[in-house]
Amino acid sequence: MFRFIVRRLLQLVPTLFGLSLLLFIWLHRLPGGPETAILGERGTPEMRAAIRRNLGLDEPILIQYGRFMKRLLQFDLGTSISTKREVTTEFLVRFPGTVELTITAMLIAVGVGIPLGYLAARRRGTLLDHGSVVGSLIGICIPVFFLAYVLKAIFAEGLGWFPSSGRQDPRIDATRVTNFFVLDGLMTQEWDASLNALWHLVLPGLALASIPLAIIVRITRASVLEVLGEDFVRTAQAKGLTERVIRRRHVLRNAMLPVATSIGLLTGGLLSGAVLTETVFAFGGIGAFVADAIGQRDYPVLQGFILIIALVYVLVNLLVDISYTFIDPRVRVR
Repeated sequence: MFRFIVRRLLQLVPTLFGLSLLLFIWLHRLPGGPETAILGERGTPEMRAAIRRNLGLDEPILIQYGRFMKRLLQFDLGTSISTKREVTTEFLVRFPGTVELTITAMLIAVGVGIPLGYLAARRRGTLLDHGSVVGSLIGICIPVFFLAYVLKAIFAEGLGWFPSSGRQDPRIDATRVTNFFVLDGLMTQEWDASLNALWHLVLPGLALASIPLAIIVRITRASVLEVLGEDFVRTAQAKGLTERVIRRRHVLRNAMLPVATSIGLLTGGLLSGAVLTETVFAFGGIGAFVADAIGQRDYPVLQGFILIIALVYVLVNLLVDISYTFIDPRVRVR
């Protein structure tokens, strides 16, 4: 196990190096540049040249990349062109919000998707099965931003049951410790702040969970159906084992491997795909900030944020690989 973890961590080095190279080339091939975002259409060629010279963008691209890698090895992601703050500081301020939103969405998707997919498989051909299949298809087809607008219009602006924007009511004088608002409320025993932050997560969490929920339902259903047809399940039934033992020891354990894989991939995707949901609910995560950075050609922010998200994505999937040995003891990671 230890060798496997070390080997996977070492694989991060060429992965991140290749990603940083592709990302650097891609960003510098985008039309326009920071000088266009800063000056607009009325900037003179002299003014544009001065800005590019000050930012070091007039040098050959290999020299710029070498300077970027040198800073990266010193854990320096540079300074944002638009906010003039360090990229690391901007990330630490916003990333907790996206993590809270992603965890909420995955808790909804896993908490509802696995039981629903399992029940649909065990009651194949019933109204529950057909309803879950149709519902999961609808969940995949509806765009996240449209569902977010619908939820916001009905439950926030119409009925007033939930807040329509933000991570927490600004009138609450909450103590900030980690920038994870729910966790901060629990650590400081400011229960109202923690509950208020949870309340702000409901609608964006539901919107973001829609597609992962639909995928998990379908994968769980298909996986359970496949396992139920295996010989070892029929053998267990013939031996007279109780339904509970068969379900826990033979069906769920064997059916969860593909589900765990999909959860890892979906979690990484949510971290980088929360842009639209955060924009609709004015949620203070990294999504809206990255979207603004693309429009402003803020190269340091884009490079730093995407690299860190890629690192988190790989680490999440490493945890999923490790979880295989706990789900099914027959799996031995070498």
